[in-house]
Amino acid sequence: GGKIMIKLIRVDHRLIHGQVALSWTNSIKADCILVANDAVVNDPLQKATLKMACPHNIKVVIKNVEDSIKAIQSGKTEKYKLFIVVGSVGDAYKLISGVPEIEKLNLGGTKAREGTKNISKAINVFPGEEEQLKELAANGITIEIQQVPTDTIVNYK
Repeated sequence: GGKIMIKLIRVDHRLIHGQVALSWTNSIKADCILVANDAVVNDPLQKATLKMACPHNIKVVIKNVEDSIKAIQSGKTEKYKLFIVVGSVGDAYKLISGVPEIEKLNLGGTKAREGTKNISKAINVFPGEEEQLKELAANGITIEIQQVPTDTIVNYK
């Protein structure tokens, strides 16, 4: 197969929203955003909202996490410079476990909920997710905390 062109995988509980989608797609020169999310797939309204929030010259693909992994493994996404957006660390972990070509994870934002711990200004994780991040880091995945491309990168480690 060809080279899988995954420009970035980002954790953001809001998935795609305005400036962020625009600034990241420009910065990493992506031409396709893959939203890997189990809930959005079954929510036509949220799907429409996400597509509207996306820059118009960018293709948007919305699949559940498992189908996203399959699509990437099948080589279907090879013609795109892919920007993958997931809503949680757990989903990112699943995706990275299924796609060994992913070498870097961007943490953008996850909201504080009961039982989460704040590890950076916009990043709140459950204990299990913190374990997953540690495991990814131990396996050589670069984990960067960065809201927008102009922010200074904070390495998770």
